[in-house]
Amino acid sequence: MTIGILGAGLTGLTLGNLIPDCEILEKNSECGGLCRSLEEEGFTFDWGGSHIIFSKDQEVLDFMREKLGDNIVKRRRNTKILYKGNYVKYPFENGLSELPLQDNFECLRGFINVLIENNTKPGNFKEWLYATFGDGIAEKYLVPYNEKIWNYDLTKMSAWWVEGRVPKPPVEDIIKSSLGIETEGYQHQLHFYYPKEGGINALIDCLERESKDKLFKKFEVNSIKRADNNWIVSNGTESRRYDKIIATQPLFELIHALADVPAEVYNALHGLKYNSLITVMLGLNVAHLNEYSWLYIPGRDCLAHRVAFPSNYSEAVAPAGKSAVVAEITYNSGDAVDKMPDEAIIACTIEELHRNAIIDRDTVCFAKAMRTRYAYVIYDLEYEKRIAIIKRFLDDAGIHLVGRFAEFKYLNMDACVRNAHDFVKEQLND
Repeated sequence: MTIGILGAGLTGLTLGNLIPDCEILEKNSECGGLCRSLEEEGFTFDWGGSHIIFSKDQEVLDFMREKLGDNIVKRRRNTKILYKGNYVKYPFENGLSELPLQDNFECLRGFINVLIENNTKPGNFKEWLYATFGDGIAEKYLVPYNEKIWNYDLTKMSAWWVEGRVPKPPVEDIIKSSLGIETEGYQHQLHFYYPKEGGINALIDCLERESKDKLFKKFEVNSIKRADNNWIVSNGTESRRYDKIIATQPLFELIHALADVPAEVYNALHGLKYNSLITVMLGLNVAHLNEYSWLYIPGRDCLAHRVAFPSNYSEAVAPAGKSAVVAEITYNSGDAVDKMPDEAIIACTIEELHRNAIIDRDTVCFAKAMRTRYAYVIYDLEYEKRIAIIKRFLDDAGIHLVGRFAEFKYLNMDACVRNAHDFVKEQLND
């Protein structure tokens, strides 16, 4: 049985490593999807947003570490939130003692009030933030930050998905945090790994080398048809035949390559919401900019919601005596940021980071912006209904979905690798 894997991002290449008899079709000249890195003028940037390797899942973590071999370093997270001009420990609820005293009190009071009074089930994401953390933490950080990164009305986002992504902090930790006793949140991310050289693309390169004989690049799938119990996949000039296909490409591209798609499915597809991402990559003539891993920025005085400092992951991402910085900005098709030319976004980002004392604009020696169309899945209130319609159609057709934008789920790298492993175990192994 020959299996066709559509897409050679992290999920597709992981599947290719796990499935002996398969072919991987990739529309671009390079593999990697959201895990690609750019190398220019001695700098290395992850242009789908800054990536790190971590997981609660030991099997998945071991898989990624083993692929990288000796090309890996381990780091301890040192992440901050820019709040009222000061750096506060991340997660925000673990840095309450670093807030102005009144703000600290309001956050603690709000959290305690929720424990005493709240018995209602949240109807949307914004209500969940208030019901879980209280009005202090919600209003001072979580609501403004999430409004910024999602670029979407939080009252129109569902809450069912967030339980596994934003853990509720223990009461004891909140009290300790308010009093100034050291606590750590998101323990599974406290230590992380990163390639010593090559950026996150180094992991992709390792996976690609092991699947190179199965890989067909520059094969943009524009037609998928069923014929004689086989699948015929074509790019318009060449066709390939498979017994089974696994889609890891974006769901939108998959559906548009199929014939005879019901109107109900198209309507559901075009109702799905997602964000795009602009990554502003800066090289600085500074040997050691700071000691931070990355910085969250909830304020509206800066386009970027997150700024990463990959030189603190690995010194190899920048030439000697220089540093790399990555600023991430979400946007939607047709909005003000989408309409800004890259040069304007770069200039604006440099000025805003300078004004917030994150960088010195006079030290910038390299600047480039890259756009990623499919970046974040948005779980709006109609998501479950729409995705069920689409998946029912694809299930009936016999097409399998694995990966972030194929499944249309907000999956981190480790979840993509896990889903690939689980699919092979559950669907292909007897």
